[in-house]
Amino acid sequence: MNFKELNKRVVTSVVLLLILIFSVFSTGFYFNILLFLILSISIYEWHSLSKKSYIYFIFGTIIILGSVTSAFFLRGDSLETKYFFLWILSVVFFSDIGGYTFGKIFGGKKLTKISPNKTISGMIGSFIFSIFPILIIHFLFYQDIFNFNNIKLTYKTFILSLIFSLVCQLGDIFVSFFKRKNKKKDTGNILPGHGGILDRIDGLIFLLLFIQILKFLKVI
Repeated sequence: MNFKELNKRVVTSVVLLLILIFSVFSTGFYFNILLFLILSISIYEWHSLSKKSYIYFIFGTIIILGSVTSAFFLRGDSLETKYFFLWILSVVFFSDIGGYTFGKIFGGKKLTKISPNKTISGMIGSFIFSIFPILIIHFLFYQDIFNFNNIKLTYKTFILSLIFSLVCQLGDIFVSFFKRKNKKKDTGNILPGHGGILDRIDGLIFLLLFIQILKFLKVI
């Protein structure tokens, strides 16, 4: 296992997570600026993956716009919505690290031909690590260290953590399909250990849309 590459990936993920946490809990101005930057870079990177098809470019752009809009509304203005949004980001963060770590340590059978680096062990690692955030929240609450208000360890949040991880992994595979189709390893090189912005948020893009739909249907 390439621990140097893993360390680079973890450091980049932690820095990004800290930036996101700051923007989520600061004024809306910083959060909106961050959303604008992510939107601009993501659309630029997506354009480089879909130059051969305007239909793919338009479809992807709509998805990205919808995801950024979902992020804006999911973050909201109340402390409860901000905690909920932080939980979403944490699930994505842990799921990604779990998939990468298990995949590199255990290797094994490939998950799909679309993305040759994805393994079944990596998928299992993503599911296992996705549960960590809600377990940490549970620990902090019962140790009377921190109260996340409306987020508690229940069967629902446990299952949602696994579903969120699944959606993230499917989103990752979807973008990997276009990278493979265009013979590109990464969507860019702006993030050490990850590649481009889309390489880091591919799963999150689809997850935010998915969660917004669930909230619209009043499932969560």
